Amino acid sequence: MAAQEFRQPPLAGLDPTVGGVDPALPLYATTFVVVDLETTGGAPDGGGITEIGAVKVRGGEELGVLATLVNPGVPIPPFITVLTGITQAMLLPAPPIEQVLPSFLEFVSDAVLVAHNAPYDVGFLKAACAKHGYRWPNPRVLDTAALARRVLLRDEVPNRKLGTLAAYFRAATQPTHRALDDARATVDVLHGLIGRLGGHRVDTIGDAIEFARAVTPTQRRKRHLAEGLPRSPGVYIFRAADERPLYVGTSRDIATRVRSYFTAAEKRARISEMLAAAERVEAVECAHSLEAEVRELRLIAAHAPPYNRRSKYPERVVWLKLTDGPYPRLSVVREISPGDRAYLGPFTSRRAAELAAAGFHDAVPLRQCTHRLSLRTITPACALAELGRCPAPCEHRISPEEYDARAVTPFATATTGDPQPVVDALLARIEALSAAQRYEEAAALRSRLAAVLRAAVRMQRLAALSGLAEVAAAHPAAGGGWELALVRHGRLAGAGVSPPGVHPRPTLTAIRATAETVPAGHGPVPAASPEESERILSWLERPETRLVEMSAGWSSPVAGAARFRDLLTKAESAASRQLWSERS
Repeated sequence: MAAQEFRQPPLAGLDPTVGGVDPALPLYATTFVVVDLETTGGAPDGGGITEIGAVKVRGGEELGVLATLVNPGVPIPPFITVLTGITQAMLLPAPPIEQVLPSFLEFVSDAVLVAHNAPYDVGFLKAACAKHGYRWPNPRVLDTAALARRVLLRDEVPNRKLGTLAAYFRAATQPTHRALDDARATVDVLHGLIGRLGGHRVDTIGDAIEFARAVTPTQRRKRHLAEGLPRSPGVYIFRAADERPLYVGTSRDIATRVRSYFTAAEKRARISEMLAAAERVEAVECAHSLEAEVRELRLIAAHAPPYNRRSKYPERVVWLKLTDGPYPRLSVVREISPGDRAYLGPFTSRRAAELAAAGFHDAVPLRQCTHRLSLRTITPACALAELGRCPAPCEHRISPEEYDARAVTPFATATTGDPQPVVDALLARIEALSAAQRYEEAAALRSRLAAVLRAAVRMQRLAALSGLAEVAAAHPAAGGGWELALVRHGRLAGAGVSPPGVHPRPTLTAIRATAETVPAGHGPVPAASPEESERILSWLERPETRLVEMSAGWSSPVAGAARFRDLLTKAESAASRQLWSERS
């Protein structure tokens, strides 16, 4: 063999749009580069390659060949010479790998790389690229050895060696431990395996690669559920035989996302159980990703699919509010009403609400007893009064007016306006405890401060949005044009996309005409779940999003809780570091 041989006929009719190798590309239209290496043995360290053979094929037709000896720069072990027939004298005039790589990388561009026991060959090639400063193109890789394990039964072939498979498929070229001969043999094995894939309903290159991996029988049996789905943003619903929703998800590309459930990458036990029960997948196309996220939340809330964990019960929120009557106290409740004096929330759990309540109790003299107090009758004081941690309104040691000024007003102000007095009181206590080396108590107080700030920041953000009767906004679409959203009282009322080159005003007018009517309500989330309003806020706060129209000014308190975001971040980071330290 000459030191280097390269021949490639003109690639007439090559589809220029195939670049990147779409996983949905049919196998007959996929360009494969079948490669084989001969090496000096050992681990891939950037060298050791003695010969490269590569054959480019598509649709059963050979498109090109690249074959070259490679000077590894090191002596060849005698057993390698005996195995391959490659001698030191043959390699002396051959180019080093750094001179061969540019031609090889160009040869494999926009193709699927195929090899027998692919990790071995790919490992050497990647190591060589890394050592000599070439970017590895990271092509899709199909391993014929792994594919043969899935396609062929043990009674058909005793093993999956290249020589055994080449004989079974009657390859025109038998492997000889020379790179080009082995690559040509692998081409015939590849074609033979592809011919067997049709019976497994594997028709695309993406399906073939996944089929070669360790997917479960259930995934292989149910993979047809992913067929015919749209490649657009939206929501997908896995349904059981009785049409009951099992799982609801969202994606920018429904078809690609659903297909991923039937690949080796999906290893979650609950998803495997869900796939076994699923009989069909329903797709709900949406205008853009925001509408898809909102629809997902609403569908999960409406149907409570058994295999969804997050956002399953958005109505299960709690609030922290001041009770009615004289000397009010904090109470954790399921609902709030227009007559409530002051409240904070929503909280996702009772524990979170109680942690914030503990923070307020540390900062202001709100009573903690659950008795209903009277302005006329005295009730015996509890131990907290004796410890000086309660002003004892039960014994009328403090007037209602003073109690309101010292305890009630700071809470009400912190929830809707400035939490500075509460923050200062908690920081002062944390500093005092730290100075006394009572670090565990200081850490507990820090967690309560974070709970107070987290809830206040969240409620003020939600209230600012839900107070607006209508907000129209636009975000640049990926393919041109504008993604449009109409929000009313914190709820997504309409969505659409304005096509490129067309003024978005007519589209927005049509969205408004068909949008949902959303009446005003009470509280920071009167018309939607907190999660929905927060998804909308995140979308609106993106730098690229433009506010087109608003029914009124969108504002937050100047001295509101948002100015303590940095403090909240520090408190949460410190708590995370402490938790990590305790677990380790």
